[in-house]
Formats: sequence, structure tokens, C-alpha cells
Amino acid sequence: MKQGAPHTVDNEQTSDSPLRGLSVPVSGTADANQAASTVFDIKDLSVFYGDFRAVRDVTLTIRRLEVTAFIGPSGCGKTTVLRCLNRMNDFIESARVEGSVLYHDVDLYDPAVNATEVRRRIGMVFQKPNPFPKSIYDNVAYGPRLLGKRSKSELDGIVEESLRGAALWAEVKDRLKQSGTGLSGGQQQRLCIARAIAVEPEVILMDEPCSALDPIATARIEDLMTEIKQKYTIVIVTHNMQQAARVSDRTAFFTTEINLQGDRRTGRLVEFDETRKIFSMPSDERTEAYVTGRFG
Repeated sequence: MKQGAPHTVDNEQTSDSPLRGLSVPVSGTADANQAASTVFDIKDLSVFYGDFRAVRDVTLTIRRLEVTAFIGPSGCGKTTVLRCLNRMNDFIESARVEGSVLYHDVDLYDPAVNATEVRRRIGMVFQKPNPFPKSIYDNVAYGPRLLGKRSKSELDGIVEESLRGAALWAEVKDRLKQSGTGLSGGQQQRLCIARAIAVEPEVILMDEPCSALDPIATARIEDLMTEIKQKYTIVIVTHNMQQAARVSDRTAFFTTEINLQGDRRTGRLVEFDETRKIFSMPSDERTEAYVTGRFG
């Protein structure tokens, strides 16, 4: 899409879009060189809601088969940037972006790109578990059915594989016809992860996936992230710095700054580096102040 133009769901295009024909590496088959390849190349990204610039001048790259964490205080734009990666901000009428978000060198905001296909390739797990009011089986089978998969044997295989991938199969295999909303909070979040991977994405975005969970469920989700990054690129927003340190390979620290009028705060990226460097040898004093608990 043109720089600075509004991006909405009306811009979804037909199946001849560049993204539809894009050839990307198959999950889980990369060699060491491929594993370090760039999935997203974000340059000079600014996000506006109407006339308000919520985030400005974000430049970073996200590598394949790594966990990248976005950290920072509330209101610094972490979730706004995350939602740009699969065009979820399209659903906010006043939202528009400037700059570029390249996915395997394809501009996600090019008018020819099919936004629905973007969201199939780049799945999302939200802060609060949100299973559909359907059975466990139908929650996982929902996406594949939308993509035209109708065979019971095929769907059975997808459901089992996805639930195994989300480390949930052993807990629910004997009650697949029961409602997904009857599961515990941690199980519901893993069901949402299974639902996301059922459509075979390359990337999974996670917006504070553990904030509503107890410590035991949180530890299980963290373990799961470590397991599934062998197949999927993961980007996580978290307020929990210890969590970022435990699960991520690279970390982006965002903060806010007061605008010239002094009445609004705009988010901006301060530092982006390997997680161990962010937490042990940050380059910016603002990062050091945040990770050592002096503000935030």
C-alpha cells in the first residue's frame, strides 16, 4: 500500500496476490543458515490512529525459527507493532502505517497482498484465551475447514497433530467432543495455540499469552514456546522481563516519549539486540534503567 495511506480490510485482494504465490521455507526443515534468515524486515515504521502517531520510526529484523520478545512499559507500542506483522490493525478504521513491513521481501501493505492469506501464514494468540464456543475438536478443525479441508480422516489427523504440537493431546484426547471453554485457563491458551498451528502458519504472534495464567500454566506455555520454535518463528509481547529473558533469542525494548505539545505519548524502539546483551550489557541507559527495575 502507498506510504501513509490508511489500511483496512477492504484492501484484501484475490488469490493472484504476490503473497499467494510466495515460496517460503517449509517449517522445521531449515539448515543452520536458513534458520538465521530474515522473516520480517521492518523499516521506519510509524503507526497512526487518526492524527495521533502511536509509534514512530521502528526499524528491526525478525529471524526465522527464533523467539523475538517485545518489552517495555505500558503504552509504548509493543502490541501495535506486533499487530502490524499480520495486519490486524486493519480492523481499526482509523489506523494507518508509514514505512515498510517486508515479509520475505514482500511488502505486506502492498495493495495487491491478500490480508487473509497474511493472517493464515502469520497466526496470532491473544492475551486472554479465546476458544470458540465449540468442541475441542471443532476449535482446532475450524481453520482447516475454512481452507476447504472436509475429509474426516484428514481433519482427524490435523486435530491430533495440532493438539500434540501444543502439548495438549494427552490431556484432551478422550474428550474431544467436550466444549473448549470447559478447559482450564492454561489448557484454553494451548488450545488457541493448537488452533493457530492447525492452518500451518510460518509465524506465531503472541500478545502477552501468559498474563491471565497462573505460574504453573505460565511455565507450561514457556516450555511450549521453546519446543515449537523448532518449527515456527515466534514474536511475543510481554510485560514480564524474566519471561523475555527465559524464552527469547532477541529482544526489542520500547519506551514512550512526550510529543512536542506535551499532551500525548508516542512509542518508539530504543534498542534491539540479542536477549543476553539486552539484559546484561545494554547499549542504551534507558534500556538499563528498565531491565534493572528503575522505571517501568
